[in-house]
Amino acid sequence: MHNLNNIVVSDIVDITSVFSKKGRFEKMNNRKHYGLSFCTEGQITYTLNNKSYVSDPHHAVILPKGQNYTICGDKTGVFPVINFECADFLSDTFIVLPIENTDILMRDFIQLKKLQLFEKNRAKVISIFYNIIYNLSVSVLSGNGILLPAIKYLENNYSSPNLTNEILAEKCHISEIHFRNLFKEHYGTTPHQYIIDVRINKAKQLLADGMLKINTISEECGFSNPYHFSRLFKEKTGLTPTEYLNQNRSLKL
Repeated sequence: MHNLNNIVVSDIVDITSVFSKKGRFEKMNNRKHYGLSFCTEGQITYTLNNKSYVSDPHHAVILPKGQNYTICGDKTGVFPVINFECADFLSDTFIVLPIENTDILMRDFIQLKKLQLFEKNRAKVISIFYNIIYNLSVSVLSGNGILLPAIKYLENNYSSPNLTNEILAEKCHISEIHFRNLFKEHYGTTPHQYIIDVRINKAKQLLADGMLKINTISEECGFSNPYHFSRLFKEKTGLTPTEYLNQNRSLKL
């Protein structure tokens, strides 16, 4: 599974739309740039090394730079394309991404086209593209959207001491066992460990700020008591909360 959060975009080369008619067949030779394409209607099947990849209203694709592949129009439609460059190697094959909401993608695409007219908007253009990548990565990590209600709830309630797998599973309308298995499949860890990691990261922020006492930070991050917090913090960071606090004091302005 590709981690889209690791993409470092160095340039947005061009932003265009391609009309693809049913029955279309073309060959792409040595594609010049990476590309992100999607559609609100229509369907294209790409074939690379005898493997097929489908772009339709439910799936966006990242097109691989430097590759040769065939393009077959299965259904007529208009396909927005954002061609871009990365600071590092991304992929030598297609990356198929589930789409939660094509309306949001199209809104961002239209905004990108307007902004790209003026060079002064370059930073904003890349920022919006990163937002597109973020929304697509959330869909990938949420099990094609199944886990999304739980993830959104978790982001707003990670500090609640009453947060449980049962509650998160109910948000997704699936069983607790299915939720745990699906979560581990997409995030590589259990929901419990994921929540602990988020709480530890929040504690690190608060400790670095240096404005709250450790007992208060423990409570605000959802830990049952300061001793439990201190043990987990050292287990995760190699430092006690006090040591982390003192270490970060030297980094202040």
